[in-house]
Amino acid sequence: MLLLSLLSLLLTTPTSPAPTDWRTPFERGNGNTTATYDECIGYYQRLDAAYPEIQLREAGTTDSGRSLHVVVVSADGDMEPASLRAKGRRIVFIQNGIHPGEPEGIDASLMLARDYVQKKALRRQLDDVVLVIIPIYNVGGALNRNSSTRTNQNGPESYGFRGNARNLDLNRDYIKQDSRNARSFAALFQRWQPDVYVDTHTSNGADYQYTLTLIATQKDKLHPALSQYMQQQLLPALYGGMDKQKWYLSPYVDFNGRTPDARGLQGFLESPRYSTGYTALFNTIGFVTETHMLKAYTPRVRATYDFLRLLIGTVQQQKAALASARTEATRLSQQQQAFALGWRLDTTQAERFTFRGYEGKTKPSDVSGQPRLYYDRKAPYTKSIPYYNTFVPTATVQRPRAYVLPQAWGEVAERLRLSGVQLRQLSADTVINGETYYIQDYKTSPRPYEGHYLHSGVQVRPVRQPRQLLRGDFYISLNQPAARYLIETLEPQATDSFFAWGFFDSILQQKEYFSDYVFEDLAAQLLRQQPALQAQLNQKKQADPAFAASGPAQLDWLYRQSDHYEPSHLRYPVLRVL
Repeated sequence: MLLLSLLSLLLTTPTSPAPTDWRTPFERGNGNTTATYDECIGYYQRLDAAYPEIQLREAGTTDSGRSLHVVVVSADGDMEPASLRAKGRRIVFIQNGIHPGEPEGIDASLMLARDYVQKKALRRQLDDVVLVIIPIYNVGGALNRNSSTRTNQNGPESYGFRGNARNLDLNRDYIKQDSRNARSFAALFQRWQPDVYVDTHTSNGADYQYTLTLIATQKDKLHPALSQYMQQQLLPALYGGMDKQKWYLSPYVDFNGRTPDARGLQGFLESPRYSTGYTALFNTIGFVTETHMLKAYTPRVRATYDFLRLLIGTVQQQKAALASARTEATRLSQQQQAFALGWRLDTTQAERFTFRGYEGKTKPSDVSGQPRLYYDRKAPYTKSIPYYNTFVPTATVQRPRAYVLPQAWGEVAERLRLSGVQLRQLSADTVINGETYYIQDYKTSPRPYEGHYLHSGVQVRPVRQPRQLLRGDFYISLNQPAARYLIETLEPQATDSFFAWGFFDSILQQKEYFSDYVFEDLAAQLLRQQPALQAQLNQKKQADPAFAASGPAQLDWLYRQSDHYEPSHLRYPVLRVL
């Protein structure tokens, strides 16, 4: 009887549930696998369901038709940016999978989010820091999975593709925002206004001893108040912390031949088309992690994880200094009058950096028989080399009081709004005196680049003149946080201006012209009525024999001096209000 009672008790009493398996797809694999898109989002969904400190949200659309997701990790369950900023929390924003064939950050962040809610030592950091994570930014590229396109990369076994669903490289799209991904990102970034931003990647190029190299926001392009903090406090802590973990850190090696010891390392100049170039316009410190393509996948993931964990811990320790530097940069930005539009490397200034490399050597190619490069891993070296990381402006512009953007350029207005720009529409037709640019010269790339024929070497002729503007045109004051973004997008000479990307190309084409046999008589009459114009024509003919020998060239010149020439040709439509 007792035996039967015990048996009955065993059958009716529930057993303790088996412990949940929180290993990520990478951890469950063979060390050479990365999470698929569905596995990645599914894992965050499980975290969201299990922990109130983690929330997975949809955050706009992507070109693939699937949503962009964002994960927030917040110790007290507060998921609202304004509320968190009011509490003094520092916000670290991590973006993964912009190039899904470079997936270390995808796997590292899955482990990171889990560990920050499961491990007490890490959880305490969340008293002062909030994590915002984009699990996979390039959703279309992640869905386009293969095992061959990353030709030079040592694993994982399969991965996503660099181009997105429109075959755009999203790390060239932050200003022009051709993709829905970039437009969703801009809105998300403005909502969170992070203190520090990280974009995770895998490198190409030379071979060397480092598992992970780092691009930091170029110090001379960052506001001086933030640059000083980054150079003197944040970067030393990151380099020292990674060294202690035996992940020796180096600035990014942007070099594709031999070893860098001959010419030294060069800092990476990120213009606003790149992620960290864009975030710098809003006084956010940016980092790009670059794990080395030839190292095995497991150490690449582990190095990325350790860097992210170190960064979060450092931000927590330096929270007051970071907050003070950002506040000061924001305050002083409102007073800044001169802004750089282009930069060049100053080769007269160099720091010294102890670099850990491999000797670059040559041997006959098995393919061509010609000398080919290889790196001899049996010949490592450690030596002091120059590090060139000082950039100086090549062009500057004075801050206007405001810009006026005609409403006809709606695609530009849309991008301004997404980047947090405050636009005010004119309530009535009006005339405003200001400065108008006329495009004097420019060069255009002969081949398309990311869907555009880029302009460079832009030269303008400024003219102060009254402009007729219409009700609904956009008056854009520079007295707002997005002032630097406005200058680098609306000044046509800037490297990544909307003019450079071709948004205003229709002004470069004439819409009216003349028939030469008709204009001959008008031109002769014009010269009779304006002796000074006749003198200018004579002077030009004397100075330019080819011009003097060309009747059509002289007619064209006279046409451009006459009232018949359309005033809108080569006139940049954005008015500078001084």
